[in-house]
Amino acid sequence: MSPALIATEEFLCVQQAGIVRLTLNRPDSRNALSRSLLGQLRAAQRRIAGDRSARVVVVAGTGSVFCAGHDLTEMTGRSEAEYQALFDECTEVMLGFRQLPQPVIARVHGLATAAGCQLVTACDLAVASADARFVTPGVRIGLFCTTPMVPLVRAVPPKVALEMLLTGDPISAERALATGLINRVVPADQLDVAVHELCEKILSSSAAVLHLGKTAFYNQLALDEAAAYQQATGIMTQNALSGCAQEGIAAFLQKRKPVWPDS
Repeated sequence: MSPALIATEEFLCVQQAGIVRLTLNRPDSRNALSRSLLGQLRAAQRRIAGDRSARVVVVAGTGSVFCAGHDLTEMTGRSEAEYQALFDECTEVMLGFRQLPQPVIARVHGLATAAGCQLVTACDLAVASADARFVTPGVRIGLFCTTPMVPLVRAVPPKVALEMLLTGDPISAERALATGLINRVVPADQLDVAVHELCEKILSSSAAVLHLGKTAFYNQLALDEAAAYQQATGIMTQNALSGCAQEGIAAFLQKRKPVWPDS
C-alpha cells in the first residue's frame, strides 16, 4: 500500500497502482460534509488533478452510510454570506469531480442523502451495494435540495427527480439502477470487488484518451445536436492523429495488446 497522500481524522486519500481512493471518515456524523471535509476534498482534487500516476478515483465512506449530506450542525443561525460560502464550496467540490481528468467512481453503501446523493451523481460512475438508498429529503426540513437537484436531474428523468425532491422519499438501489442514477448494484460483500473490476477496465485504456473523452462528454451535453457533432468531429479528428489512436488501431489489426504512449 502506498503511503497516504492526505490523512486526517475525517478524511483519507490513498493511492495504489493508479487507483486513488478518497474516503470520507466521519462515521459518527454519518460522513456529513462539514466545511472542513469539503475543504479537504477540494485539496485532494487539486493534488490528484495534475498527478499522471493517478488513473482512476474512487469516492467511498466509512461506517454505516455513504454520506448524509451537509452537516446540519453547521447550518443554523448563519449569515447570508456564510450560507453562500458553504454552498459555493460544495458546488466547487461537485464540479471538481467532473473536471478531474481521471474517471471518478462512487462506491455507495447505506444511505446517500441530500448532498450525499449529489456527490454520487457528481461522480462519473457509481457502484452501489444492494442495501443502498438514495434520498433528497430537504423538503421535509424546509430546505429544498436545490443544489443536489442540479446533477440529479442530469442523471435521471425529470419526473423521477421531482418525485425524489418533492416527497423526500428514498429510492432503492434497484430503482436507482433502473433510472440511470447508478451503474451497478451488487451484494454488499461484493462491493469492493465490483468497484475494483471497474477500475481495472478503466486502467487498461490510455489515460490521455480517457481525459479527452470525459471532457468532451461533459462539454457537449449543453449543446444542440448539430453543435455537438461539430465539436465532437474536431475532437475526434485530433484524437485520430494522436499516437494513442495510431497505436490502438495498429494493435487491433495485429491482434495484440496496445502499448499506450502515455503509460
